[in-house]
Amino acid sequence: MKELTLDLDIPQQPGDEASPAAEEAKPQVMVLEEGWIVDFISNEKIKETPKEKVRQRIARGLVHEHGIDPDDMQRDFAVTVSEEGAKRKRTKKADIAIFDFGAEHTMANLRRVVICKPEPKRGKNVVKLREPEQARKDLEELQELMGNEDRPQCADGMWTDGVDFFFLKKVISDFGADFDDRSDWEVADGTLGSRTVASHQRLRQADPDMLKTAFRRCHNYIHGNEGMPKDAAFWQFLYLLFAKMYDERVTRGTGRGRFRTGLREMFDPDGRAAISARVKELFEDVRHEYGDVFKPTDQITLSDRALAFIVSELAPYDLTGTDVDAKGLAYQELVGTNLRGDRGQYFTPRGAVNLMVEILDPQEDETVLDPTCGTGGFLQATLKHLHRSWKADAGTLGFPDTDEERVRYGDKLKAFADEHLFGADFDPFLVRATTMAIMTLAQTTGNVFHMDSLGFPRGHLSGVEPANKQIPLGEVVDVLLTNPPFGADIPVSDESVLGSFRDGIAKSWGRNRETGEVEASVTTGPTSMAPEQLFIQRAIEWVKPGGRIGIVLPNGVLSNPGPTDEAIRRYILEHCWVLASIELPVETFIVDANVNILTTLLFLKRKTDQEVRNHRMGTENSYPVFMAVAEKVGFDRRGNELYKRHPNGARVLETKTENERLRIRGKEVTRPLTRVQPVIDNDLPVIAEKYREFRAKYPIPGVDPRTGAEAGA
Repeated sequence: MKELTLDLDIPQQPGDEASPAAEEAKPQVMVLEEGWIVDFISNEKIKETPKEKVRQRIARGLVHEHGIDPDDMQRDFAVTVSEEGAKRKRTKKADIAIFDFGAEHTMANLRRVVICKPEPKRGKNVVKLREPEQARKDLEELQELMGNEDRPQCADGMWTDGVDFFFLKKVISDFGADFDDRSDWEVADGTLGSRTVASHQRLRQADPDMLKTAFRRCHNYIHGNEGMPKDAAFWQFLYLLFAKMYDERVTRGTGRGRFRTGLREMFDPDGRAAISARVKELFEDVRHEYGDVFKPTDQITLSDRALAFIVSELAPYDLTGTDVDAKGLAYQELVGTNLRGDRGQYFTPRGAVNLMVEILDPQEDETVLDPTCGTGGFLQATLKHLHRSWKADAGTLGFPDTDEERVRYGDKLKAFADEHLFGADFDPFLVRATTMAIMTLAQTTGNVFHMDSLGFPRGHLSGVEPANKQIPLGEVVDVLLTNPPFGADIPVSDESVLGSFRDGIAKSWGRNRETGEVEASVTTGPTSMAPEQLFIQRAIEWVKPGGRIGIVLPNGVLSNPGPTDEAIRRYILEHCWVLASIELPVETFIVDANVNILTTLLFLKRKTDQEVRNHRMGTENSYPVFMAVAEKVGFDRRGNELYKRHPNGARVLETKTENERLRIRGKEVTRPLTRVQPVIDNDLPVIAEKYREFRAKYPIPGVDPRTGAEAGA
């Protein structure tokens, strides 16, 4: 076997010496001691407490979702709540006080108040959400803070512990002040007056953390209040999420959406019944439109109360216009906690997924396939990668999408998902989960097939026939990304499957007693093989010559000395150019998949028939291979975030400016917001950057499938 020339490009580690010029270019760094954070409102150092975690999440949501300028917020603002004589006043602090746009922070300008409490401990159980009538004591505290008719300008209040959210609207009449339960706050437009929430509620783009909270609240409400197991609750929520996305698509700009709640509907039995009727009728239209996704047996079986709650949570969001990253993060987190299987379906950690997509860099005109798509992580990441690349080409990376860009990029993502994005999985529930994920990001169901990818192009499942037409082996696929199921405990022993691999790696391998060389038995073959071994051959067969592959493998395939693993490595070298090998630490899969295993990301490029012949004849030239070992991936074995630290143990901070889109007085504006934040200790982004530098120096080997020219020619 011809040896490869390895070009070991080791990422610089924290603490390595850097040039003065490089130090000059680094962002400003500061020291943050353990247990301290930087306040989102004041940008000052504060003590981190359970209550503070909730307050920070809410403050960010108020900025990004409700369009409230952070300069118009103040923490721990003292509010006069009563007077006990001419000389004594009693005050109470609002955890977040919100004032008139651009006005001085005084009682006269106070418009909204927020009470934040620590998030309740949940353990492994779902926290049951409370109704307003169950939280009257907490709401009395909020009413006291808002004041009565003597303070009419403070009209809105929120009470939250990060799990429960309660909203009050103060309405002044001739008979005094009344406090109405509401399902949300309106988007800030600088005009409160006597207008109702329903009269000027606007759909809003979601903040990632708040959208994750909303998704989790919906799921938990079903699970905790409807008596459903977690998986059944999950599917009921997905039905409603799909209905919400469909309603946005078909009614955009008409004002006739059915996925909505009126001013007080969710707090009234008749109102809840009206919501339920609208949404169930909407879901019937969804089932008719997407008959290949939903079955006649798919029904919304939730109570009117649960339906009203979920609609009130999701209705304010403009999911079509919300950033694809925010939607992807919220969806993937919820799916990952509900659909982890027992057949080796290890859901790929987000950091590894993003690294693989970035290294293979799929283009707009290339066809992408994940033959073991699970919940669709690679397919979602491909859509997000294309969106970022379009923004980079336009010079707008780092800026929020304008209304025009949201429409234009949305149309492009839909076209790509319809024509070039493919997935497949053996599990029908995962097929549906991936289909819904693509719908969430690209407003289309895409092409996700229910089939056994190892048995392809044969098989009895419904996805085999359309897949044969659209993605036949070796003809169409440009980029293949996959994390196949691992392990000898889930062997493939069906001869109808193994027979397809007998000419490749599915042989009985041993060593020649005289030469020590690996050779195959001519009389027998294995009765079973681990699925990841077969998926290597299937991945290579599926991409067309020049196609690129990214595959997650257990380290043993690439390092074990046994004859079978060595034969697999020889097969790879014969049929592919090795682009990169990146070893991951054990923490990578422990948190997201609860699997204690060392893995490697292997990147390949399929050779042409002539290049395979060159390898067999020994005329192939040596070429450099990118190799790296990631030691940190941003979190430890328990899922706690890891931060870069100074020698004294204090966390390293950086000052970062982001361009954020706010709605100020009813108008969308883009403005820079500067925040100080700790630096996550994650080698994967560094490795991605080093790979780009490596490829700038060493072009991808072999024939370029676009030009037909040799690398470097």
